[in-house]
Amino acid sequence: MTENVVVLGSGYAGAGAIAKLQSELGGSTRLTWISETDYHLVLHESHRVVRDPAVRSDITIPIEEIADPATRFVHDRVTGLDVDDQVVSLEDSDDVEYDYVLVALGSQTAFYGIPGLKERALTLKSLDDALEIHDAITAASQDATRGEPAQIVIGGAGLSGIQIAGEIAEFRDEHRAPIEIHLVEALEEIFPGNDPECQQALRDLLEKAGVRIHTDDPITEATDDAIEFDESDSLEYDVLVWTGGITGRDALEDADLAKEHNRVNTEANFQTSDERVFAIGDSAIIDQGGQPAPPTAQAAWQAAEVAGENIARVIENRPLQTWEHDDKGTVISVGEKAVAHDVKLLPVDTFGGLPAKNLKKFIAARWVADLTSWNRARKAWPSL
Repeated sequence: MTENVVVLGSGYAGAGAIAKLQSELGGSTRLTWISETDYHLVLHESHRVVRDPAVRSDITIPIEEIADPATRFVHDRVTGLDVDDQVVSLEDSDDVEYDYVLVALGSQTAFYGIPGLKERALTLKSLDDALEIHDAITAASQDATRGEPAQIVIGGAGLSGIQIAGEIAEFRDEHRAPIEIHLVEALEEIFPGNDPECQQALRDLLEKAGVRIHTDDPITEATDDAIEFDESDSLEYDVLVWTGGITGRDALEDADLAKEHNRVNTEANFQTSDERVFAIGDSAIIDQGGQPAPPTAQAAWQAAEVAGENIARVIENRPLQTWEHDDKGTVISVGEKAVAHDVKLLPVDTFGGLPAKNLKKFIAARWVADLTSWNRARKAWPSL
C-alpha cells in the first residue's frame, strides 16, 4: 500500500525534515511538501536584509535545490487541517490528503492584546517583513534631519530585537542617516532569562552602537505616533518594530488537536494527540519532561532529523525514537559584531570579537551546506 506523507512549511523544521525524509522513505511512499514560499529562508540571518536587501539571494534557498525530483511541491498557503478526514486545506489549490502529516508551519508574532500594537507595528517573520522594515527606515531617514532624527523603536529585546537593532545601527552608520534607535524591553534586562555576563556583553555592544535601551517598563498601548508605557513618559516613533513573542498559525485554529495558543502539543517523539499527525519547530510545544523545547532554529534543526526518521519508522511499524534538545550554546550578532555564550567544547563562558563573529557565520553556513552544498555555503559566507 502506498503511503502519503505530507510536510507543511519550509522553515528550518520543514526543510530539515524533507531532507531527512527523502533519505529515509522508500519508493512506495509519496512525499508532498507544501509551503506558501517557494524557497527556504535562513530566518536567523533575515535581520541582515534590514540593512542590505542585496543579501537576500544568499539567505534564500530555492525549493528545487532541496527537493528531490520525486518530491511533489505545492506552492500555496495552508488554511486548515482536518484530522478526521486526513485532509490539508489550501488557499488556492485542491485539498491534499495524507496518511501522515508533519506540521512545521512556524509561528506568527504575538501581540499580547496590547491596544494598537498589531495594527501599527512591523514584524520580522519573513523575507517580505525584512524588506518592509528596510523600506520603512529608509523612508523615515530621508524625511528626517540632524536636528529632528527619525525615531526607530524596537519592542522586545530578545534575540530578534537585539539583532534588528544592531542592523539598523549599521544602516545608520553606512548611510550617515539621521536615526535614533530605541530598544524597549518590559523585563528588567535585555535578552531576558539568560546569563548576566551574556546580557552585559550584549548591552555593551548595543550602547557602543548608540542604541538607547529602555527596560523594566511594559508597553501598554501603541498610538499612531507613540508608544505608551506603564510608568514612563510616552516615546514617539517614526518606525515601530515588534519582536515580543510567538503564537501558532491561524491555519491550526480549528484543527482537532491538543494545543496551546495554536501551537500543537507533542510528545518527545513529535507525535500529537492524533497518531497520524506529527509536529515540530515553532508550530509545536514539544514535551521535554516538564519543560518544552525552546522555539529556536537550533532546536528545529535537531528535531527535524529525528522527526523525519520517526515518520519512516511509523510507516514501517517500528518503535519511535524520543528526542532531547541538546543546547549547544548561543551566538547573537549586533551588526558586524557578535557575542557567543556557553558554546560547548570551548573553555570560556562568554566571548566576542572575531571568534564569535566567525562562529555565527559558520553556523549559518553549515545549515546552508547541509541543505545544499558547501560550495553554496562558501558563496553565501560574506552575507552571513
